[in-house]
Amino acid sequence: MAKIPDSEKITINLGHVDLGQIDLLVADGFYSNRSDFIRTAIRNQIGRHDDVLRRSVERHDLDLGLRRYDRRTLEAAQAAGERLTIQVLGLAVIEGDVTPELARETIASIHVLGALQASPAVKAALAGRIR
Repeated sequence: MAKIPDSEKITINLGHVDLGQIDLLVADGFYSNRSDFIRTAIRNQIGRHDDVLRRSVERHDLDLGLRRYDRRTLEAAQAAGERLTIQVLGLAVIEGDVTPELARETIASIHVLGALQASPAVKAALAGRIR
């Protein structure tokens, strides 16, 4: 099984003064680097909205964290005559053993807030079902 990265790279634009202030905090030893500061700031902001986020996750019926879907799981759904509605806040992984045909036959929709990892062929097969 391939190792799943525990983070996703993003790019942000900051003003020069904000960036300079971050660099000053890093230089004075409050943070180990810019990324450490930004991750901490984001976690603090998310923490300020913890109750709202918890209610929203419940309201949207989202699975929280890492969810994996492999061939065996999808074949079991297919045998039961079920089509999956995948709703994840975090990381959804459609494993490499899943063919585009099996994904198309068993996955009704995918809604991921975070990241979706799947082969390009599976993503193409599900293109109209991913939001």
